[in-house]
Amino acid sequence: MLQKINETADFLKSKITTMPRTGIILGTGLGNLVSQITDSKEIPYQTIPNFPVSTVEGHSGKLIFGKLGGVDVLAMQGRFHYYEGYDMKAVTFPVRVMKAIGIDNLLVSNASGGVNPDFEIGDLMLITDHINLFPEHPLRGKNYDELGPRFPDMSEAYSKELIEKAKKIALQNNIKVVEGVYVGTTGPTFETQAEYRYFRTIGGDAVGMSTVPEVIVANHAGMRCFGISIVTDLGVPGKIVEVSHEEVQVIGNKVQPLMTFLMKELVQDM
Repeated sequence: MLQKINETADFLKSKITTMPRTGIILGTGLGNLVSQITDSKEIPYQTIPNFPVSTVEGHSGKLIFGKLGGVDVLAMQGRFHYYEGYDMKAVTFPVRVMKAIGIDNLLVSNASGGVNPDFEIGDLMLITDHINLFPEHPLRGKNYDELGPRFPDMSEAYSKELIEKAKKIALQNNIKVVEGVYVGTTGPTFETQAEYRYFRTIGGDAVGMSTVPEVIVANHAGMRCFGISIVTDLGVPGKIVEVSHEEVQVIGNKVQPLMTFLMKELVQDM
């Protein structure tokens, strides 16, 4: 595992002239943030040694190095999911590589189903915490001290400092944001009505099929994390309707200019 991480990191270092400190993972329908990245260099996943390849519609599958708001960043346009058949080591491999090339800050985005009755479709939720319901933990197995401690602390999985910065940016620019706990599940089915009620009962505000594994591994590696979720459908009694992946992408595309602006300003403020 260590050999693969270093091999991939060395390959990427050979392709770029700057070393970004901030990494961004873009989820379903949220890939257009890369249009704001200048001086960009794109590297398709299939050309990167040891890298998985995204198989989900809406995830184009490439690493993009460049500047966002004048700041050097590395963006993943398309992530990997447990439901695609990858194990958690593969799902989180890009985060390990990011750390190996010097990235200290990880910004993650996703589309989610809201279970908080105060939420509306199209809301931007700043993730304050998460609940991990994946059946496989990304840190299960041998621990490599070079990567992080055997029992990492998760008391501040999402940086309170970065959340406050994002709230300030949103307030100054009249962007509505909500805050909440993200529940990570395997998918690929959308949730049943009973499952929506369950997620709300155990403390969730939104539910999705990603993000949690990457954030766990990033915390294990000592990276600072910030997460934002676009609420693309509602799992609230009286507001539950049939939902499709295409509809999730449509809502994501409508709202992502606000998310892009927020991310860009946050990166500059960091």
